[in-house]
Amino acid sequence: MLKGNMLIGQSGGPTAVINQSLVGAILEARKHDAITGILGARHGIVGIMNEDFIDLTTQSEAQLEDVARTPAAALGSVRLKPGKAECKRVFEVFKKHNIRYFFYIGGNDSAETAYIIAEMAKEEHYDFCTIHLPKTIDNDLKVTDHCPGFASAAKFVALAFIGDDRDNAALGGVKINVVMGRDAGFLTAASALARQAEGQGPHLIYVPESTFNIVEFQRDVKTMIEKYGRCVIAVSEGIIDANGDPIMTSGEKDSHGNLQLSGTGALGDFLSNKVKEGLADDSVRVRADTFGYLQRSFPGVISDVDAKEARDVGTFGVNHAVNKGDAGSVSIRRLSSQPYESECFITPLSTVAREATSLNAEYIAASGHDVTQAWLDYLKPLVGDLPRIGTL
Repeated sequence: MLKGNMLIGQSGGPTAVINQSLVGAILEARKHDAITGILGARHGIVGIMNEDFIDLTTQSEAQLEDVARTPAAALGSVRLKPGKAECKRVFEVFKKHNIRYFFYIGGNDSAETAYIIAEMAKEEHYDFCTIHLPKTIDNDLKVTDHCPGFASAAKFVALAFIGDDRDNAALGGVKINVVMGRDAGFLTAASALARQAEGQGPHLIYVPESTFNIVEFQRDVKTMIEKYGRCVIAVSEGIIDANGDPIMTSGEKDSHGNLQLSGTGALGDFLSNKVKEGLADDSVRVRADTFGYLQRSFPGVISDVDAKEARDVGTFGVNHAVNKGDAGSVSIRRLSSQPYESECFITPLSTVAREATSLNAEYIAASGHDVTQAWLDYLKPLVGDLPRIGTL
């Protein structure tokens, strides 16, 4: 059994439940004699290199529970892929502070960082255990059934579309909502939960897994207006053309090599103009919103399942590290949907690092602009109950 200090950090985009994983790990660590101290790295890997730590043994349990219920990364986050020089500095810090357990909360890029560090520990013959604790609203990690953070963001999207659809029904016209999703349309597809009766929106759903064609888009919108007298649209920020290129980007890349999408209302404005061109009717009101960061850390719109599972992965990760000692990424296995049950397990870091997944073909309707019942069956137990819509 390894004995020494534990270090935990957060990385990537925050979520509404990421601090549940943090607190779950801290409280579990306090139960084990093998963990002699608990340090939190401010801003992930950068905090490690700068030895910018918080002593996590001094906070009361009540204080930690307040943190757990608070959205976004309490330790601060970072987007940095460490190179050889950075990893060398990381191990200098680990040895100096007798760090024997390292937990990194993040998505697939963070899993890659954890993998690099775990492999370097082997090269350095340093007795050490690295565990990746999953989080991402994109829901695009491999192996796991779903990712902590996704269900709460999906609930936000569903609620936003419920309200926006009622607004659109009152005034008519076309409303376009751009939802987060670089390469995976999970979050955009969650908008389908807003429908509770025939004619309610979103009437069209476009995800990156399906090729986006402007002419077909214009035709689809016109068809919905003819059928319902209005149209509400959900569209992923990462929709692509026939060449596989995003419809709208900033042209820049982050430290992990990911192409940056527009990050503004540019895609919504572009699509609005295309709708107006296709309709050639100035009397139809066309508007667009970009949900942006609001989806990630919205307080009060948190899935109960999401909060519990985020806590569970932190608790499970620490327990596994102390009792088993082998590196890995915590994943979630769905045991049943009715009633909903799940369990945590460990998968090798190599199966999660860097790689991403996307919406299964069975979840996308043949039309290319909607989802299937199979998708709703997968999603509903994670999000939970939504408000009932009343109509006259």
